[in-house]
Amino acid sequence: MTARTPDRIDFARSVPVRLWEDGFAPDPQRYYAALRAQGPVGWAELAPGIPAYVVTDRRAALDVLHDQETFSHDPRAWEATVPDDAPVLGMMRWRPNALFADGPAHLRYRSTLIDVFDLVEPHDLRGRVHRAVRLLAERMGPRGEADLVADFARPLLALVLNDLFGLPDSQGERLNEGLGKMMEGGAQAAEGEAQYARYVLELIAAKAEKPGDDLPSRLLEHPAGLTREEVTWQVFLTLGAGYEPTANLLSNTLSRVLGNPAYYSTLTSGARPVMDAVVEVLHHETPLANYGIYYARRPVAFHGVWLRDAVPVVVSYGALGLPHGTDGAPAGERTASGGRHPHDASHLSWGAGPHACPVRQHTLLLVTEAIERLTQWLPDLDPVVPRDRLAWRPGPFHRSLTALPVRFSPRSPASDPSGVRS
Repeated sequence: MTARTPDRIDFARSVPVRLWEDGFAPDPQRYYAALRAQGPVGWAELAPGIPAYVVTDRRAALDVLHDQETFSHDPRAWEATVPDDAPVLGMMRWRPNALFADGPAHLRYRSTLIDVFDLVEPHDLRGRVHRAVRLLAERMGPRGEADLVADFARPLLALVLNDLFGLPDSQGERLNEGLGKMMEGGAQAAEGEAQYARYVLELIAAKAEKPGDDLPSRLLEHPAGLTREEVTWQVFLTLGAGYEPTANLLSNTLSRVLGNPAYYSTLTSGARPVMDAVVEVLHHETPLANYGIYYARRPVAFHGVWLRDAVPVVVSYGALGLPHGTDGAPAGERTASGGRHPHDASHLSWGAGPHACPVRQHTLLLVTEAIERLTQWLPDLDPVVPRDRLAWRPGPFHRSLTALPVRFSPRSPASDPSGVRS
């Protein structure tokens, strides 16, 4: 694998597929098709002048995800090659946390995260989700209309995560604004990164002074003895990773459900589980589409391509997914209701190998509970915009709706028979 051979493609002078263009968000499959046409590994730009190798083949993706000797998560060699104002730096720069570490350091950071999240019992998380749905229901219910992105998915995640991380509900908008700018990777990315960093720094300072029953306090007190700086960057990672991708998974699932009236009726009647829709999204519109970022430790031949070091190697979970309207899942990977099992191997949205998502069960519970409670309370949600005309936020890393406007029969939570207030 390490010996260079004449038939290996070197993309250095090729024209890259531009994932930062305006056309990418509304039609990513066109860009993924162009990358697949280049072979298992394509050549792209994450931002103007910021090239990357993009892995679009399942076998090649698994090789990257499992091969710790060839590939690293540490971006510091790459950072030295890019300008300080690169718009993707906020999402890609090195920090001392589980995402950007390898080997023993990664195991140390990851084990602390697993330990503190294991203390979040399912019934506790479920209760926090129900509380958040109730608060949002009280706000938007009487109006008879809402944007399920701005009025439900994003504020719900802010409410639940601020609750888990020991912050008041009033801090939700700060979280939303900073992370939103940083994730989009545009002109406001640096501003968003600074806003979000201040948010986390203030949180850790408050918890260091007055610990509570929350995740940052548990990290500060963990037997692994993380420094305050390490805890800060662990929270920077987990709060951001918990908010943006989960809010997108929630809104993308709602759009898929509401875009198919027959599907929606089976969900509201209880004939089909919400999990089926969640898994369809993980296949077709995975919320963190291009954020499996690695770096070759040295120049190496890989699946017909010569990989240079200090250039990102991006596992594209979006390109690995099945295009719309196709379904290649083996029958054995289906649930009794006809949908895929949430952990079937035909998608890699949770990652794989040492860096696979450690909190997938928490994420799935949060999203399914939120949708179940919302659709019980508002069984007649009616989308205002056809699904093929919905707008998507720019940015190379995510698949994220701009808005999901709906109408419904106005309802007061006080008179709701579904038990949202319980």
